[in-house]
Amino acid sequence: MRIAVLPSHEGTTLHHLSSCTHPDPDALDAAIAMTLIDSGAEIVILAGYMRKIGPRTLRAFHGRILNTHPALLPKFGGQGMYGLHVHRAVLAAGDAVTGASVHWVDADYDTGDVIAQREVAVEPGDTPETLAARVQTAERALLVDVLRRLSV
Repeated sequence: MRIAVLPSHEGTTLHHLSSCTHPDPDALDAAIAMTLIDSGAEIVILAGYMRKIGPRTLRAFHGRILNTHPALLPKFGGQGMYGLHVHRAVLAAGDAVTGASVHWVDADYDTGDVIAQREVAVEPGDTPETLAARVQTAERALLVDVLRRLSV
C-alpha cells in the first residue's frame, strides 16, 4: 500500500505545497491533488495538517484520507480544537477519560466517520501537557494499528 502523508511543519516533505507556493486556494487544492495522484498514493494521512482539504483532493481520494485527533470524537472536535486546546477543554470539562481517534476526512473539521479510538485515563494532577503526552502516544499506536488493518 502506498501512503502519502501531509505533515505538519515539523515533518519531512518531498514537495512543499502551501499558501506560500499557491496563494489561490483552488490552485493549492489542484496542486495537492495532482501531487498525490502522481505519487501513486493509495491512502493519505493528515499528520498535523491544520487546514481543510479542498474539494478536488477530497473527490480524488474519497474514502482514502485519514486524520488523527487527540480526543474521543465527536467530543472536543471541530474548528479550533487541536493540540493543547483539546486537552485544556477535556480538563475543564472534568472528563475522567479522553483518548485518540482516527477518522476518515470529509469536508468539515473532525466530522468524518470514526474508524477507531483508544481511551486514555485522565489522571489526578494532569496538566494539558502531561495529558497530551499520553494521548499522543496512544494516537501514534492507534494510527499504526489502523494502517495495519487497512493493508490486509
